[in-house]
Amino acid sequence: MKLKDHVGTYIKLEISGNKPISGILIDIGSDLWVIYDGYDYLYIPTVHIQNWKFPKKEEIDEIITLSEDQSPIFNPNEEISLRKTLTAAKGIFTEIVVTSKQAIHGYIISIMNNYFVFYSPIYKTMFISLNHLKWLIPYTNNQRPYGLSNANLPVNPSNITFARSFEVQIEKLIGTLIVFNVGENENGMGKIMGIKNNFVELLTAKGDPVYLNLQHIKTVHMT
Repeated sequence: MKLKDHVGTYIKLEISGNKPISGILIDIGSDLWVIYDGYDYLYIPTVHIQNWKFPKKEEIDEIITLSEDQSPIFNPNEEISLRKTLTAAKGIFTEIVVTSKQAIHGYIISIMNNYFVFYSPIYKTMFISLNHLKWLIPYTNNQRPYGLSNANLPVNPSNITFARSFEVQIEKLIGTLIVFNVGENENGMGKIMGIKNNFVELLTAKGDPVYLNLQHIKTVHMT
């Protein structure tokens, strides 16, 4: 089956973390799918698609008609990929989903080898692992996160120099107070003491060391 032949068809997917998504298949690339759910264009890395199907008519939740407003980063003349999409989305206000509990809003600053730098008005400068990005939704041109004006959203929010890899970037933060994975676990907040054998040693508020597997670190931001 050539999925490209089914562009424009209603589809149901399950994403990592038991997240159901349904809508119209807009485009598909080597490592990325685009789904329109009736409200937003979701750019979903293929690696996080657990399963999918074309539902029967009686299984369709709602009738979706395509919006006249296309995704602000849509280019019909170019094969899509995750890295191209992230590059096109730089500086555009975007919603991203990484953890299972919440979305993060802001904009992409820079794209490195296996992570990207994201600015959030809530969390400020963040480092996001590409391996854990579930999907991103570019805002339409007239939207701003939290109703903020451009004056509240700095163009160059950080003077930090970024390492090429996620692991080295975390290593650069040794001695710094940080929050891993948007604080979804209390053991993911503290001071980085070092990295050894792919585990990060973190000193908690009570002075207890905790060791976190680098492969399970999704986001990093400084307090």
